[in-house]
Amino acid sequence: MAMMPGRLGMVPGIPENPLSLSWHDSTWIPILNTANVMDYFSERSNPFFDRTCNNEIVKMQRLAPDQLQNMTGLEYVLLHVQEPILYVIRKQHRHSPQQVTPLTDYYIIAGVVYQAPDLASVLNSRLLSAVHHLQSSFEEVASFARYHPSKGYSWDFKSQKSISDKAKKDEKPREEPSSLFQRQRVDMLLGELIKKFPLPTPPQPKAAPPAPVKAGMENGTVDVKDIKTENSQEKIKPPPEKKPRLN
Repeated sequence: MAMMPGRLGMVPGIPENPLSLSWHDSTWIPILNTANVMDYFSERSNPFFDRTCNNEIVKMQRLAPDQLQNMTGLEYVLLHVQEPILYVIRKQHRHSPQQVTPLTDYYIIAGVVYQAPDLASVLNSRLLSAVHHLQSSFEEVASFARYHPSKGYSWDFKSQKSISDKAKKDEKPREEPSSLFQRQRVDMLLGELIKKFPLPTPPQPKAAPPAPVKAGMENGTVDVKDIKTENSQEKIKPPPEKKPRLN
């Protein structure tokens, strides 16, 4: 039901950093809201919840949540809400109804609970990151230093640059194949674009002008007699001429 990458004090004698932990319960996430987020945070499998707090006492005795202000000791309160994705819960020690001391903040994003880092952890992380980059820069600069007995120390950037340029040229760019989902998604988008912006139809070729009508056509009809007489005259040929006979 619950999934936890680790628990506090998993290794004997070496307590795990709570900033690297996370917790969630998948059965609560769809119904998580402002009214039940504190019940969600007080689940027994949540490693961030302390069972000795006043919230557990109020819950066991079925008292109103307002009774927490009249008690002293450890308690959890809902500090900030940005539905439906973000909830901030504060762990604090109450001394009186008007005086409390904040201890730790927890934020719930999409149902996953994390512990908010304190100022010392943030500064430590930033300093370690800066020192790491400075150390990498010094090591890279030291690789360009050269020493000659007659010339002393000098810098040689050209040889390293030529080697790096040659390595970049020899290295072929890696082509990642597209997945089936990407191919189907692209085909669907192209089909929608073609429907929305259809291709223009090519212009139709112009029709040839009609043949000129002969003189024999009047009022849309052709004189059949003239056509027959012309054909008959073409078929009749004159007789051959007789040549005189010589004795």
